[in-house]
Amino acid sequence: MAVTPKTIEDSGILPKGKVYIETYGCQMNFNDSEIIAAVLKHHKYEITDNPEDADVVLLNTCAIRDKAEERVLQRIKELSAYKRRKKPHMLLGVLGCMAERMRDQLFEKEKLVDIVCGPDAYRSLPVLIDEAATGQKAVNVLLSREETYEDIMPVRLHSNGVTAFVSIMRGCNNMCTFCVVPFTRGRERSRNPYSIIKEVDQLIEQGFKEVTLLGQNVDSYRWTDPNTGEVVTFAMLLEMVAKRSPWLRVRFSTSHPKDMTDDVLDVMARYPNICKHIHLPVQSGSTRILKLMRRGYSREWYLNLVSKIREAIPDVALSTDIIAGFCTETEEDHKQTLSLMEEVKFDQAFMFRYSERPNTYAARKLKDDVPHEVKIRRLNEIIDLQRKHSLERNKAEIGKVRRILVEGKARRSENQLFGRTTQNKVVVFPARDDIKPGDYVDVLIENATSATLFASKFRKVQDINEPEAVN
Repeated sequence: MAVTPKTIEDSGILPKGKVYIETYGCQMNFNDSEIIAAVLKHHKYEITDNPEDADVVLLNTCAIRDKAEERVLQRIKELSAYKRRKKPHMLLGVLGCMAERMRDQLFEKEKLVDIVCGPDAYRSLPVLIDEAATGQKAVNVLLSREETYEDIMPVRLHSNGVTAFVSIMRGCNNMCTFCVVPFTRGRERSRNPYSIIKEVDQLIEQGFKEVTLLGQNVDSYRWTDPNTGEVVTFAMLLEMVAKRSPWLRVRFSTSHPKDMTDDVLDVMARYPNICKHIHLPVQSGSTRILKLMRRGYSREWYLNLVSKIREAIPDVALSTDIIAGFCTETEEDHKQTLSLMEEVKFDQAFMFRYSERPNTYAARKLKDDVPHEVKIRRLNEIIDLQRKHSLERNKAEIGKVRRILVEGKARRSENQLFGRTTQNKVVVFPARDDIKPGDYVDVLIENATSATLFASKFRKVQDINEPEAVN
């Protein structure tokens, strides 16, 4: 039975215990885990970083690809075995996209978990935990047409104190034939923009210097005031956030090419603190495959959009998603993807072999007929070409002065710091006593790999409006 927020508040259930949250998948999932932590802390739970200390272990899961599911399923089995051997009283829950899709297997058949909770039911978690503790069936995977969690201020888990995610919408209406998201996260609904601004203002007060506005398809954000009829589009929201502070960097993800508007590009070009990076998933370079995927655009249309973006924002960086070996993909289709990559030269790409997802149109109606070894070979060719392009794009940065936001210590050395440019490129440079996370620094790019830029000459920024320069 679904539990409304009012029911939870009125239930009087204020249990105390430690909860460990483990997160898999996309940025939306990590933001969801922060919402989950906020819900549980409100009900007097303590969040712990150690699963062995926890009374409740929750896995926030991803179902976007079979490899991700296999990894999470293995982890669930490990924790279930640990619970049986050493901690029988511990409650184990699976949340997120796998919860909706695999509840029967996880809960009924294999009896691996005690709690199953879908992405729209996190407010009910305190009640579900209480039910599981008394041996009752604790399941809520109902999807919502209204839930945006707009009134919940997330608890920033494992935060660097500099960057934060802010969810602006949930769900997806696009129904791409390969994608399970509409089935696990439901239909699109946009969050009240004034609740978004309130969250952004709180982050600024806490010292955060960058926010990433999140949604499955941010370009389709559209909120209508039920009382006045006021309409706020994504371009309008982007401008509202950018105006909060010139010291606040603004990013967003993910864009759907068919919904990218001139208004968004105009706002990006006008505000220096809106980062000059767009993640623009193409998925395939073949118009035939794009049609089978129901992406809503052709190869030529996508390339024209890229030209329009680069004309509006000359210094923009573009990243993308690419699927190798989709249903019926031929060698010619694959070559079309490689040739599109050559034409665009993306700065970065997330590349995957196609894996069939249950309940999708592709799983029901299309034949997954590309052999596994062919998928792997094509994927490796895509990866090799993207590595070449990433190196080319990064080497083109050598000799330029870039403003970066410092995020913390570099992975490989305590004596180095790292930050990102407005184009989302990582820069590593020497640490100095007067520079700390959250500072802006102008750096002279002196070397590059396909993944990282390097600098040794730099200057701390005192005035965000001054031009980029190195002493």
